[in-house]
Amino acid sequence: MAMFRTMKRKIGIRVVVEKLQRRLSRSRKSINGIHNEDFDMTRVPEDVKEGHFAVVAVDGEEAKRFVVPLSCLTHPMFLRLLEEAAEEFGFDHEGALAIPCQPSEVQRILDEQWKLELKRVRGTSQG
Repeated sequence: MAMFRTMKRKIGIRVVVEKLQRRLSRSRKSINGIHNEDFDMTRVPEDVKEGHFAVVAVDGEEAKRFVVPLSCLTHPMFLRLLEEAAEEFGFDHEGALAIPCQPSEVQRILDEQWKLELKRVRGTSQG
């Protein structure tokens, strides 16, 4: 039973990643009525390093862009936000990956991931 849940979760994450990749390859459009040249998706911005992707936290009229490591795709809160994004925006619109939340929510997830990565690096360097 546990193996089935693990397989189901891996398949779900793979589907999200594939949809994310397709979405990131699309051209630029406005996000929730907010049009900004900084959200140009026709090229990969210089600040998006390998193993990362850009998202835009959209809360009403406020939009803030973040560069997120792929490791966030396993974070439960981030996965919940992706599900909410799919429900609100769908997967068919073009442009940046918009997430319907306050920018502080994304920042909190990034802070948690940074702490986990730091613990992991420290743990392997001490062994």
